Amino acid sequence: MIQSRICEMLGIRYPVFQGGMAWVADASLASAVSNAGGLGLISSVNAGTEAVREEIRKCRQMTDKPFGVNIMLQAPNASEIARMVIEEGVKVLTTGAGSPVKYMKEWKEAGITVIPVVASVALAQKMQAAGVDAVIAEGAESGGHVGELHTMPLIPQIVDALDIPVIAAGGICDGRGAAAAFMLGADGIQVGTRFLVAKECTVHQEYKDKILKATDISTTVTGKSQGHPVRSLKTPFSKSFARMEADPQVSPEEILAFGSGALRKAVKEGDRNGSYMSGECAGLVKKEEPAKDIVEDLILGAEKVISEFASRLV
Repeated sequence: MIQSRICEMLGIRYPVFQGGMAWVADASLASAVSNAGGLGLISSVNAGTEAVREEIRKCRQMTDKPFGVNIMLQAPNASEIARMVIEEGVKVLTTGAGSPVKYMKEWKEAGITVIPVVASVALAQKMQAAGVDAVIAEGAESGGHVGELHTMPLIPQIVDALDIPVIAAGGICDGRGAAAAFMLGADGIQVGTRFLVAKECTVHQEYKDKILKATDISTTVTGKSQGHPVRSLKTPFSKSFARMEADPQVSPEEILAFGSGALRKAVKEGDRNGSYMSGECAGLVKKEEPAKDIVEDLILGAEKVISEFASRLV
């Protein structure tokens, strides 16, 4: 069985993280992934601090296994969330969209394991110096907010630069991708897009159907003009957003207003004018299935790929 130091650090069976996807990652999905032996994550981008608190409490009722919370540090209520997770006794945090440095002292005193998402070697080194426990190195193939560097070159460079565990993310969807990440030196993987079609994922069925119908060229990146590039499925919304970005007559304020709430519309309502965030690996997602089957397929599939490759060596 593939295990690593991240398994020992977190008390999980498999080195598989479920992405802390905004408006998606709730107690239902997180508990299912944790019960399957991975690390389930609850998103702090929901309907406010108390709603996130409620999801944490629900998750504790649904699993006795480790789970965590993902905190988007640029969110208006980030400071409230940072305090609330201490109050609720959360033991694992992943962070994104900002630096966790100003919260590190309180979190470490509370015995919390802190794992930020990074998109470059320089940022990864800064996070290690700040005392984080591991990093999630996320390539531009991922869904949602993305950086410039891609997974294949990013992972080994960050692995070489750090002493702490590195979790690979971005474009990982099956055993082949997981095996590749491990061969690049990663201690674990984080998967988002494939978990969108887990039976325990509570997104609107229209969202799941769009993922299942996706091909290799179904995603696009918008938002670069705003300094916040986002990968999502090509939809009427994303096409309109791209046209607005390309039109010099459209102000940044108009673009921002147009995009406001778009992810929630997709997740909760299946609205065609919503933003269906997805990684480039969506074309590999073939069916809706339990989270347990997804977790096991990622690890058992990776073991099979590695074993078959080893048998070809002479």
